[in-house]
Amino acid sequence: MDLLLCPISYGALRKAYWGYFINFISLVHKNTFMRLRLLTVILFYLMYAGAADAQKRIYVNEYLNIGVGGRGLAMAGTQVATARDATAGYWNPAGLMQVQSDLEVGLMHAEYFSGNAKYDFGSIVKPLKDKKRVVGLSVLRFAIDDIPNTIDYIQPDGSFDETKLKSMSAGDYAFLLSYAQDIKIFKNVGIKTRIGGNAKVIYRHLGAMANAWGVGVDLGVQGSYKKWEFGIMAKDITTTYTAWSFHLTEKEKQIFFQTGNEIPIKSYEVMLPRLNFGIARPLTRQGKPIQLLAEAGLDLTTDGKRNTLISTDVLSLDPHLGLEASYKNAVYLRAGIGNMQRVLDDNDTLNQKKVLLFQPSVGAGVKIDWLVVDYAFTSLQTQSNPLFTHIVSIRLLLKNKSGTRRVYDEEIPPSTSSK
Repeated sequence: MDLLLCPISYGALRKAYWGYFINFISLVHKNTFMRLRLLTVILFYLMYAGAADAQKRIYVNEYLNIGVGGRGLAMAGTQVATARDATAGYWNPAGLMQVQSDLEVGLMHAEYFSGNAKYDFGSIVKPLKDKKRVVGLSVLRFAIDDIPNTIDYIQPDGSFDETKLKSMSAGDYAFLLSYAQDIKIFKNVGIKTRIGGNAKVIYRHLGAMANAWGVGVDLGVQGSYKKWEFGIMAKDITTTYTAWSFHLTEKEKQIFFQTGNEIPIKSYEVMLPRLNFGIARPLTRQGKPIQLLAEAGLDLTTDGKRNTLISTDVLSLDPHLGLEASYKNAVYLRAGIGNMQRVLDDNDTLNQKKVLLFQPSVGAGVKIDWLVVDYAFTSLQTQSNPLFTHIVSIRLLLKNKSGTRRVYDEEIPPSTSSK
């Protein structure tokens, strides 16, 4: 367990998070026509302020970076610019403004490590009555259940007491409360932009022995100009702190001491800001039954050197690409590559030659009236040591009573394409 000792008060950190978030939302509300330059300055100020006070710890809460939804995972996570459904609260909450249903529900299930680890996602999205704002709630869970707890299993005389063999779970949860609305950033009326944010609550536990709580803030922007779509997602913009507390019994502490294990105390984990960029464009003419969409993404992390295609001691850049082909907006084929790395060639005995490795993914989807089913076949690792899994997600599209769907600022009949 990756823990960071820190003397900062958890209550003070929580107040600081909400202070940053409320001040930023207030600024946006009072000046809807603020320029992109001001937005960028504020964003990087918040990122720098959080990173300056935190000791850097990499690979913290990595379950939040796996991705959600069959569409997004089949396209290697290239969703920042085009997320427009119930998964947008995770990929980019600004995309919630493009949800066309009166209510949309999304569900996903995946398993890793031969079914031992369960990964689940659920979300619900609701456009408000004025159709100018959208709210959503997303829940993630990554857990291993039925872990044998053998602390009381071995008796003092060396025998085994089957009645003392218990099981426990180690689970990581995240709750995202999302909000999105249109915003005017550019003077050019042809550039449509949207903004969204997440108030994030993290809960982690290891049986009854330990649990942790954390809070954070995400901010996303999406835009479109002619055939181009672009987006930026800033995760943990104020730095997310997770506070651990431990509830060991005296007997458990004694066993820890006898077996040479350190008895843990209160501690904190620190998750530094991450920026995800995306740009997309259709490769076919609109109105054709067959459509092809390409999107490129770039993830920028600020927690030090990672094993990415481009990395420094401070920042790391991880590019990824995705393609989606559709037929009459009802049948979809998808593919993507990500997690690109340059590693030493196993066939080079001098350990001087490097080769490019990447993580491939493919998938498909089908839409039948109010039901959308998406499938992805992907891996947690590169193709040299794959850890493949099948992922299935569904979305329920519940129409409003008037039978119309909202696309940007227009109302169009359900039979008309929104592309």
